[in-house]
Amino acid sequence: MIPQQPEAFHGIYAATLCPLLDDGRIDEATLARHLEANAFVPGMKGLLINGHAGENFSLSREEKRRVTEIAFEVCGERSLLVCGINAEDSFEAQRHVDDAKAARADAALVFPPFSWALSQDSRMAVTHHRIANANAQMPLMLYQAGVNAGTLAYRPEVLAELAQMPHVVGIKEGSWEAAAYEANRRLVKRVAPHVAMMASGDEHLLTCFAIGSEGSLVSLAAVVPELVIDLDLAIKRGDLAQARNFNDRIYPLAKAIYGTAPGGYATARLKTCLKLLGRFPSDAMRPPIGPLPRDEVAALERALAEAGVHA
Repeated sequence: MIPQQPEAFHGIYAATLCPLLDDGRIDEATLARHLEANAFVPGMKGLLINGHAGENFSLSREEKRRVTEIAFEVCGERSLLVCGINAEDSFEAQRHVDDAKAARADAALVFPPFSWALSQDSRMAVTHHRIANANAQMPLMLYQAGVNAGTLAYRPEVLAELAQMPHVVGIKEGSWEAAAYEANRRLVKRVAPHVAMMASGDEHLLTCFAIGSEGSLVSLAAVVPELVIDLDLAIKRGDLAQARNFNDRIYPLAKAIYGTAPGGYATARLKTCLKLLGRFPSDAMRPPIGPLPRDEVAALERALAEAGVHA
């Protein structure tokens, strides 16, 4: 539920996971507990559901709508719900945004289609966002992809135009490089100062929070929510020493999840962390991604221990 105040979307959001049963169906009971547990962490502003960590690329349209319905049932009156939209076809994206609104999400985060990593001209992004939100007219968030994601990342002139579109309220900034984050933040604050720049590179939260951020939408906040919130608060009150302490606990876990090849296994690692912590009964993924090897599971166990998080 969107609060009636300025800067309504600023804050920390957990980018949630989607637990599966062994046959590949959504484990709705575990999903409800997962969403509720993160939403009720003190200081958590909301949830990003159906994001990359929520496997928006592998769920059907009906499954994504069901995830959104469950999220509203368990915490929609308390938390802001941002629904990830990932579709190659702009009219399909429009149908998904319409679904998100019907299921009572508060905002839609439109991801660039994966095919744009190969090619994207200067008009495709604006056209895609315009069509996607043509009916719903929802608050929109953008996604700035990583510097190593080819043309999936928006060039400065494209990002500037997107930020000035109607309904845009925030940007999940995932450049995964502090210098690029700062450049993009300065650009957006110049052309659209009302748009929240939200540092969302899990390995670089301390640096980007120190540069300046209106919040974050990160999957680490679905595993160690208190640490991410405490890091943000320490930076806001100017306590760099305390912020470094929190970062020392977060960083090994971020590296174990995101800094280990192949990067496409990050969601599987997140699920395994939640299984190790007793929050998910299964870390099942849909094929072709299978179970993690034992050495990776052991590395995640060590990283969780370093973070001071236990089952």
